[in-house]
Amino acid sequence: MLMGTSSHVGKSILTTALCRIFYREGQRVVPFKAQNMALNSYVTKDGLEMGRAQVAQAEAAGLEPMVDMNPVLLKPTGNSRSQVILAGRPIGNMSAREYHAGYSLEAFAEVKAALQRLQQQFDTLVVEGAGSPAEVNLKSHDIVNMRVAKYLHAPVLLIADIDRGGALASLVGTLELLDEEERALVKGLVINKFRGDVSLFTPAIDFLEKKTGKPVLGIVPYIEEMGIDDEDSVSLEEREREEKQEKRADIRIAVIELPKLSNFTDFDALADEPDVEVTYVRRPSELGSPDLIILPGSKSTTEDLLFLRESGLERAVRTCVESGTPLIGICGGYQMLGEAIADPHHVESEHGAVKGLGYLPMKTTFAETKHTRQVTADCPGMEFFGCTLLGRGLKGYEIHMGETEFSAPVRHPFYIHAAKGEPSRWDGALREDGLVFGTYIHGLFDDDAFRRQLINTLRIHKGLRPLAIQRNRRQAKERAYEHLADVVERALDMEKLKAIMAEMAEERREEERV
Repeated sequence: MLMGTSSHVGKSILTTALCRIFYREGQRVVPFKAQNMALNSYVTKDGLEMGRAQVAQAEAAGLEPMVDMNPVLLKPTGNSRSQVILAGRPIGNMSAREYHAGYSLEAFAEVKAALQRLQQQFDTLVVEGAGSPAEVNLKSHDIVNMRVAKYLHAPVLLIADIDRGGALASLVGTLELLDEEERALVKGLVINKFRGDVSLFTPAIDFLEKKTGKPVLGIVPYIEEMGIDDEDSVSLEEREREEKQEKRADIRIAVIELPKLSNFTDFDALADEPDVEVTYVRRPSELGSPDLIILPGSKSTTEDLLFLRESGLERAVRTCVESGTPLIGICGGYQMLGEAIADPHHVESEHGAVKGLGYLPMKTTFAETKHTRQVTADCPGMEFFGCTLLGRGLKGYEIHMGETEFSAPVRHPFYIHAAKGEPSRWDGALREDGLVFGTYIHGLFDDDAFRRQLINTLRIHKGLRPLAIQRNRRQAKERAYEHLADVVERALDMEKLKAIMAEMAEERREEERV
């Protein structure tokens, strides 16, 4: 089990690395995280919702993502409230107090059930914690850190991010705040995101091992351009800072960074293209004159629509569109493109109805039933921005609460094929002038051919020659997992780690015999 001295120290990435290391050794290995809090989610083949980090970890382990890898998902909705997803299905919205003080321990029953199923199927579990195990105000109802480690009798690696500073103090302090039983489960320390000459760090290693009595199992270097899906907006902000320093490309795509932005991984494939710069825009002054504007998904669509209006971004976007800049809306962003959004049951907010941006003749009404499903779609010929976009067998998924109705005839750009008893249907809407379109489908830009067609449409409009497909998304991910595993395998004392795992496994077997 991997725990951290705080959030965003690299637990998810190191879990991914260990999954790939064990997988290529021939083990049946599976990732697990009891509880995620993130707006970046995914839909499994059976229509269940789970955290995105475990999807990447599953891919690294050579597995199809399944909800047992992440039985509890919390999706913040604002005002210290979250939608609670249990075993892939939403069970309602709860305040932080309602969840932590009242429900979390009930949810632990589902955590244990998922763990039992995984233990029956796999040789090795690589378990990820959340935040810090030393948050004393949360420990009594924690279901993701030490409660899981104790339940599994799992050896714990404690990770610190040295790039932030204060790594030594955070490791020593975290251990000091754990009780004796918890400290005993911590079998090693890991320093992550190290830059520079590792040999200069030797005195610090000696200090840590003497002070804590725990071995330092590795110092993992800072890895540039990871190429692996991120889980939260903290990762997004860090990555964006790096890209702004380095990348200046032919095509600039502006993604409006909504306060409750969800599923920003929709745009990772675009950002990875060598001729594309994706920037996340928070205020009107940052918008400039992009080649394309994208309104992304949102966990609180009406609130984020009001943010667009009040911040001046609605006006700035409209000015660009009126000047000929194309606009695409995905999921919540698609709903915003209509004439109105109604929320009579207050599914997402206290607003009963909000005026839309008015680009498409449609109205969306939020329902209490959530649509979560994987889809396969065709784009039979969308006349967008002076070119025709085509696509067959486009893979994606839907996560939305709304039902959209049209007040006038529109062209629908995507045709979704029937699956699992659901009929075939048209999706999305295209404005008459071919400048604006929206869709409920997440993941469209992961398709190499469709993504390149879209970028080439923008290139042609700028007088640039179109390019052949530049990147194979699936191959690029595989290379990223292999590179990550290589780096981490060199950095960690894998023999010592395996010895610790074997020793703890024997202790578990002995306890079971007793």
